[in-house]
Amino acid sequence: MFRTSRIFIRIGNDLQKRNGSSIAFIGLGNMGARMARNLIKKGRSLKVYDVVPSATAAVEGATPCKTPEEAVKGSSIVITMLPTGKIVKETVLGDNGILNNAPKNGIILDCSTVEPAVEQELSQKAKERGIRYMDAPVSGGIVGAEAATLTFMVGGDKPDVDEVEPLLLNMGAKVHHCGKVGAGQIAKICNNLILGITMIGTAEAMNLGAKLGLDPKLLTSIVNISSGRSWSSDTYNPVPGVMENVPASKGYKGGFLVPLIAKDLGLAEGSALECGAPLPLGALAHQIYRTMISNGYEEKDFSSVYQFLKGVK
Repeated sequence: MFRTSRIFIRIGNDLQKRNGSSIAFIGLGNMGARMARNLIKKGRSLKVYDVVPSATAAVEGATPCKTPEEAVKGSSIVITMLPTGKIVKETVLGDNGILNNAPKNGIILDCSTVEPAVEQELSQKAKERGIRYMDAPVSGGIVGAEAATLTFMVGGDKPDVDEVEPLLLNMGAKVHHCGKVGAGQIAKICNNLILGITMIGTAEAMNLGAKLGLDPKLLTSIVNISSGRSWSSDTYNPVPGVMENVPASKGYKGGFLVPLIAKDLGLAEGSALECGAPLPLGALAHQIYRTMISNGYEEKDFSSVYQFLKGVK
């Protein structure tokens, strides 16, 4: 039965490519634009929309749309990659939004990082319209989005997850079914809680080593074969010049902006209050990133916490 299901999924995706049926992609920021380009590279037919017209026009090979409504009409799958739960709700539920224009039995796949309760609410609204809904937040940052090595954490019905898995693997390397709708967000919030804390810890250690006279590249090479190793040290190092093609070596431009990690840590704190889980380090990390926002770091990648600790703006 499983093998037969896989065959039908493969056939369905082959037909989608041959017939040119469109996928709508809404939200073309640092992550979304890279994800959309990887879909195009894999031969997917894409209609795209972003509130910033230049972002829409920058995705070569896609059909640019002026409204979400235009992108969604005729698209059996709609992917959203948006900054907040409020914006996701407006995009899905608005008068000219996704639910009013998506076809019956179509799929909405939200790759944003938002409150689990938002996804559960939108899933119920979609179900009432005969539309399938899944949350599929990602991990891997702009590096993973560029290289199509993202990890997707998906919440939804298993048959639906199986159906979209080939599509997700056009943009990433791993797909994890976490459970019902909202479970993907729980996994993502917990992951980013670790990320926000470890980036600060890595930046603290690198700054300490540099101030004590140790070369950051040498310190990084030692840490990365020792017990202090983390994604923040070996893949997304916060020290300028230690690694190429990461925001730290590009003036902390682009990447995962400070307000976004602060938002995610806020989501973690809110969820922790609901279930009674203590988050002492998470709360402190949240406040550090919020302080950075009010000190001129709002347009920089979150790894700029290294500069913040050094006292450099």
